[in-house]
Amino acid sequence: MSRIVVYGAAGKAGSRVVTEAAARGHEVTAVARDTSRLGRLPDGVRAVTGDVTDQGSVTDLAKGADALVLTVGGPDPALYTDAVDTAAAAVRALGPAGPRIVHMGGGASLLNTDGVRFFDAPGFPEEFKPYAIGQIRALDAYRSLGDDVTWTYFSPPPVHFAPGARTGAYRTGLDTPVTGPDGQARISYEDYAAALVDEIENPRHLNRRFTAGY
Repeated sequence: MSRIVVYGAAGKAGSRVVTEAAARGHEVTAVARDTSRLGRLPDGVRAVTGDVTDQGSVTDLAKGADALVLTVGGPDPALYTDAVDTAAAAVRALGPAGPRIVHMGGGASLLNTDGVRFFDAPGFPEEFKPYAIGQIRALDAYRSLGDDVTWTYFSPPPVHFAPGARTGAYRTGLDTPVTGPDGQARISYEDYAAALVDEIENPRHLNRRFTAGY
């Protein structure tokens, strides 16, 4: 059993990570700025009010945790790098006892078949650019960290990522999307959550980015 702290637990991805981790018997803390948005939590899950950019909040909750999961988002690009900086500082403050950071990243930094980031390819939607810029900067920030912080950045597919069924069947890749027979990369939020908890239980991508799809 791991002790898992999930920031952004009221969101579409975070809520599913909480449910998945709790169903496997992990000790889960669900963190949100407004806990009333968490809804009904699985038995045994602790609800806590917190902000991923608040150093005191993150450091306090990181104590004794095995994994600090960041599933936060918003249109302000600074949110993502602020989250990285705050989480990394918390881990460093705790030293060897600090948790691993698992960050729900973006798909815009993945590479298409021409080796170009989806963000840089023609036609990338303007309305998604603030979010994508923030997530790209977050990945860069993780890659610049030293070995005293252990992290994993998990990118969903760049386009087809939506609520759906939990199948438990998915494949993983690194910097290019995992595509199916039709050439499209897809995964449900439910299977994304399953893959994220699988990564916590069986670490395979320490200090690197990975992705998943069917």
